[in-house]
Amino acid sequence: MRVVFLGTPAFAVPSLNALLAAGYSVDAVFTQPDRPKGRGQELAQSPVKEAALAQGLTVHQPERIRRPESIELLRQLAPSLMVVVGYGQIIPQSIIEIPPRGILNVHASLLPKYRGAAPIQWAIANGETVTGVTIMRIDAGLDTGGMLLKASTSIGPDEVAPELAARLATMGADLLIQAIRGIEAGAIAAEKQNDAEATFAPILKKEDGLADWNRPAEVTYNRLRGFTPWPGLSTVWRGQPFAIWRARLAPELSAEKPGTLIAAGKRLLVACGANTSLELLEVQIPGKRRMAADAFLNGYHLTKHEKFE
Repeated sequence: MRVVFLGTPAFAVPSLNALLAAGYSVDAVFTQPDRPKGRGQELAQSPVKEAALAQGLTVHQPERIRRPESIELLRQLAPSLMVVVGYGQIIPQSIIEIPPRGILNVHASLLPKYRGAAPIQWAIANGETVTGVTIMRIDAGLDTGGMLLKASTSIGPDEVAPELAARLATMGADLLIQAIRGIEAGAIAAEKQNDAEATFAPILKKEDGLADWNRPAEVTYNRLRGFTPWPGLSTVWRGQPFAIWRARLAPELSAEKPGTLIAAGKRLLVACGANTSLELLEVQIPGKRRMAADAFLNGYHLTKHEKFE
């Protein structure tokens, strides 16, 4: 079976490698154009491009997959099947119609829950304890296609988004090969999604990482875990941004107003809603490196009842 692969992030690399290891002919790889990255803003290749070039595969990087020249190139490649994993662009109907075996997508949720761009992050942020991977057929909707296979896994109580993503990427790659073999054998059929059960996982925005200290500590902690490394969890302290990189739930109940900072020996707590507390473990202020909470307390004297703004 001839395959064309579309993907961009590290999450997609195990699926690409699994296709090659299973003996499928990947005739071309489509990925996002190189983008400026880091302080130097030098052009950086996507993880999928790096993996594809290492395997000697042909790589295409159109600015827009829906442009006529990209569609014509795909028609000329004439793949039997296409696979999309975190490509980052909507696939138009004119492309969906090209491969006779359709287009499969590795989606990091148990559909129809968490349709959208950030299913891993929102599942953790919303306090889910179970998630998984779905292999679905792409249609014209937003993650609305028929489902072929699913696999579930527990979310660890302290697991952060990159850790869960790495596990789901491996699960998804294995499930993808199972689905393709099932299609080849005529032994698998798509199951329609129940739209009434759908939830959504929109693309993350910087403001999603702003802490609301009126929420219970567990809610804020889950958002930190889900939004690691970006947009993270941030607040305002003494008129300047204050980033929280690591934290944990504290056993102490607090009668202080939400947002109040509490120095408990070498520990730094913040009062949250419902009389709960969050212990801050690693923080950062502008112009400084990340620092452990005890280093912050040693370097900055907190006033009584001082609050995050």
